[in-house]
Amino acid sequence: MDLEEKMDLIASTGEEVITIGELKHLLETKDHPIAYDGFEPSGQLHIAQGLFRSINTNKMLKAGVHFKFWVADWFGWMNNKMGGDLDKIKQVGEYQIEVWKACGMQVKDVEFLWASDAIAEKEYWKRTVNIARNNTVQRIVRCSQIMGRSEKDTLSAAQIFYPCMQASDIFHLKADITNLGMDQRKVNMLAREVGPKLGLWTPVVVSGHMLMGLNKPPSDIADPVEKAIAMKMSKSIPDSAIFMTDSEAEVKRKISKAYCPVTIEENPMIEYMKYIIFPSFPEVKIERSSRFGGDVAYASFDDLAKDFKEGKLHPMDLKAATALYINKMLEPVRKHFSTGKAKDMADFVKSEKTTR
Repeated sequence: MDLEEKMDLIASTGEEVITIGELKHLLETKDHPIAYDGFEPSGQLHIAQGLFRSINTNKMLKAGVHFKFWVADWFGWMNNKMGGDLDKIKQVGEYQIEVWKACGMQVKDVEFLWASDAIAEKEYWKRTVNIARNNTVQRIVRCSQIMGRSEKDTLSAAQIFYPCMQASDIFHLKADITNLGMDQRKVNMLAREVGPKLGLWTPVVVSGHMLMGLNKPPSDIADPVEKAIAMKMSKSIPDSAIFMTDSEAEVKRKISKAYCPVTIEENPMIEYMKYIIFPSFPEVKIERSSRFGGDVAYASFDDLAKDFKEGKLHPMDLKAATALYINKMLEPVRKHFSTGKAKDMADFVKSEKTTR
């Protein structure tokens, strides 16, 4: 794979790359740059965290990137996930790794690391405190959206310190690239600002797309990042999310109720086709009655989106096809978690209160 192909593949995992020039230089000077994503173990995974994350991670691996997953158990504890029970948080972390194994992520080539293992290191805290020393409280509070909070929320002292630790993680992991969601952009920019001040490097930021939930998106938010956060799939609103172990019938039920108006392209069905289904299947077939033109097959997402926008593809037919392909992708996960230890893991997570 040549340089341009690697750049295109890495850039395709994000909506924004800061900066393309830095990414090019990184790939010219380092054969296997390190990228990372982090996650708080906080309940069931939905398809944005499961299928979509797996697709993008596999792209990174194909481009020659060494990928690290940061299992942010201490961060979930600080953010009061799983009732603030660290042992439960760790169990959920193990479950989430198991989901990725079952849904096709090339986990043998991924390095999973736990935040709790870094906490005892003196250098970790020295760097974290230096990041805090170089920023105001106001600057740090502006990063609160990374925790699923807003600047208007009442934050605990632990939550205020959270962004300093997350910025520190980047340097602890020796990450050249941050490959987190767009909702994590502010803390990644903080790391870019503070890195040179501490004699460290400036990470390349590849901010991932926020996959839409099933509900109608808000129309009163002008800022594109804030709107994406408000639109994203949320496990705290169960019917807005398709979970990785949802039954076939449950997937069909949720999708049948989903927002998908005629000819309006900003809807979750179009999103899932673009970001999950077309990257996973060479062709998408949609079954239709002969009264409405009969079955149709699409070899490209653009052709499908064009037909939908022009009213040639009905929302009900698009929904039925979306449910069919999503269920195909979830079937190995459902099967994996139907017996043995994996079933026990899934039952435990489902029994716990879902948190955002």
